[in-house]
Amino acid sequence: MKAVLFLGCAALALSSGVATAQTASTPASDDTAIAEIVVTAQKRAENLQDVPVSVTALTADALAARGVDNVLALNNLAPGMRISANDAAANPKIYIRGVGLSDFNPNASSGVGVYVDGVYIGSPLAQMAGFFDLGQVEVLRGPQGTLYGRNTNGGAINITTKRPTQTYTADAALEYATFNAVTAEAAVGGPIIADKLAFRAAGQWVKDDGYTYNRTTGNNVNAADHWAGRLSLLFTPTDNFEMLTQVNRYVNRGDAIAPQHRALFPSTAAATGPNGLCAPNAYASGACADLLGYADTDNNSRAIDANLEGKDKVDLFGASNQATWTFKGMQLVSVTAWQWAHRNDMENTDASPAQMLEINYRSRQHQFTQELRLQSDTPSGRLNWVIGGYFMDETVQDNTRQDTLRDLRPLFVTPDNPTGLSPENSVAVFGWPYTQKTKGYAVFGQADYKITDKLTGTVGLRWSADDKHMNYKSQIEDGLIVLLTSDQKKTFSAWSGRLGLRYAVNDDTNVYATYNRGYKSGGFFGGLATTPEEVEPYDNETLDAYEVGLKSEFLDHRVRLNVSGFYYDYKNQQVFAQALRNGLTVLVLDNAANSKVYGGEAEITARPIQPLTLTAGVSLLHAKFGEYFSEGQDFTGNRLPQSPKVTFNTAATYVAPLANGSSIVANIDANYSSKVYFDNSNAERLSQDSVWIAGAQVSWRSPDQKIEAGAFARNLFDKTYVVSISNIDSLGEDLLSMNRPRSLGVFLRYHY
Repeated sequence: MKAVLFLGCAALALSSGVATAQTASTPASDDTAIAEIVVTAQKRAENLQDVPVSVTALTADALAARGVDNVLALNNLAPGMRISANDAAANPKIYIRGVGLSDFNPNASSGVGVYVDGVYIGSPLAQMAGFFDLGQVEVLRGPQGTLYGRNTNGGAINITTKRPTQTYTADAALEYATFNAVTAEAAVGGPIIADKLAFRAAGQWVKDDGYTYNRTTGNNVNAADHWAGRLSLLFTPTDNFEMLTQVNRYVNRGDAIAPQHRALFPSTAAATGPNGLCAPNAYASGACADLLGYADTDNNSRAIDANLEGKDKVDLFGASNQATWTFKGMQLVSVTAWQWAHRNDMENTDASPAQMLEINYRSRQHQFTQELRLQSDTPSGRLNWVIGGYFMDETVQDNTRQDTLRDLRPLFVTPDNPTGLSPENSVAVFGWPYTQKTKGYAVFGQADYKITDKLTGTVGLRWSADDKHMNYKSQIEDGLIVLLTSDQKKTFSAWSGRLGLRYAVNDDTNVYATYNRGYKSGGFFGGLATTPEEVEPYDNETLDAYEVGLKSEFLDHRVRLNVSGFYYDYKNQQVFAQALRNGLTVLVLDNAANSKVYGGEAEITARPIQPLTLTAGVSLLHAKFGEYFSEGQDFTGNRLPQSPKVTFNTAATYVAPLANGSSIVANIDANYSSKVYFDNSNAERLSQDSVWIAGAQVSWRSPDQKIEAGAFARNLFDKTYVVSISNIDSLGEDLLSMNRPRSLGVFLRYHY
């Protein structure tokens, strides 16, 4: 009975993160009806309910209510989406429906594409920035290979910033919270030349003291410190032409990630587990240690012992120009963009007071892209179409240095070896400088044709090719010893496409069935390699997706219910792993397995009474490897990493009017994730059990809606859980990245 009651409440609550994220383009028929949501998932503005794609749309108001200021905080705000990181300011691990990649090297590409104002943000160095002054965020689930291209076989995150307007506007927000966390945002805009030229300038500054105590130095670490700015110009000289030009800058000077240390080498039989490593009940007993004898034994997940406190320095710059000509029922759209990303991250990788493993990540990425589309401008017509071409020129340079076992150098010092260098014992500074150049090309087209007034068919096709050139060197002590060199070129090409049918049962209900093929481009491994086999190119992975769905509104538009079911045939999967080889932990990226993925999702928004909006989303996911052997281990049948069986999010917003015209606004939200494995082995120690997270916010809004002041609680019940784990078995340790503790704060927002 309790389960029935719970499901009933969940159905009414399904998705306030979505409901409050609505873009109202059409007035509601009455005060209780849910406003229309407009999305650009198919490269044109359409009603969400008419788009035969699983899409979750979130506006800046919804994101602000949950404290979202970077891509990591989108975790679980859309069904089936999981985002985490082992780094402070780069390399988010984005998974949708179990499809993604955990490789943190700068030349890696996720299976989920990130787009900002139509520009592909391909570099993992740049995907943590840009979350301010937003108009909307759309999460597209499933392959988007036709209109978005390669590296979107899991889906896409489509971010839209606020555009300049022909009226003067100003926005400001100031937030203060636990750990002296300050977030300040401001934006101003308006016409420069009436009806011809408008601007918008926006900025963000985020800083806090850090939430982890370093016992070695007495300092707090895991501190945030970054700022960003964006200038947008909208030129509209005629009714049939517009040009949006943007420049943006992001600077991060916050701390490098400071993870928790977990020792793995037991010193007693009682502390030894079945696999020969430390038994779980002995992790903090003092009977287990890492290779150099250190163990963190206080069970305090908010304190560490670290000899090195590094900074994750990231600098980003971007410029883009989107021009749109409208003529004779068509639009010609040109999107030109240039961006660069630089990173210098000094990391205490061993998370200990010893000098066992310290890594300096030094990377640069430059990218130029050009997309040109010709598309119909008659969304209500019988035929809607788009054809286009795409070009990308990218250069990635990496010069990372890994200082291994420096504290052991005195053991190998001799008159002939004064530095104590001992490569055969891994006592050395390893480096792997490389330059990867990529030129990408694509042509694509998609057409939606109304076969009857109710039935619409969709056909899409795209051909893509990437010419990649990798010049790679693996060396010791900055070239004193060269382990290998490699200079290779290869072209990776593939077809992707889409077939679909959408049937309008009535004005408020659509059903659809689609087939989509997506692929992720092959490439070259960008980590430390010691053998020629490790730098051989890996091939494309492909994903064939079959999906059926229902999009509906009922009870006079007071309830919106969208459901979908999907089946993926995931072939030649690119799998990243940390493996033990000849007593050393190595990184492996290869085409390792096929997988079967299937599941179902539902999102619902309800407004039972005018002041109350209830929303929620749920995902059920089956994601397992097929036959998969790696480094002598059998992973066949294991769950894919970062793929919980169940995720759920829910929220409620209540707006209570006051007699003077002002109002009190209350938001509560919660999300749930079932057990997650962080490694292909599905080892219990490399997992996180199910967890519930809740948040709340209450505020006062002035009668004219210009001022809002309030208080919030994020991670309301102060849950502690693991966000990600890196296992370094050869050094006898796991590195646990922990979630942020409870944050209590106040805010003030102004809009003019």
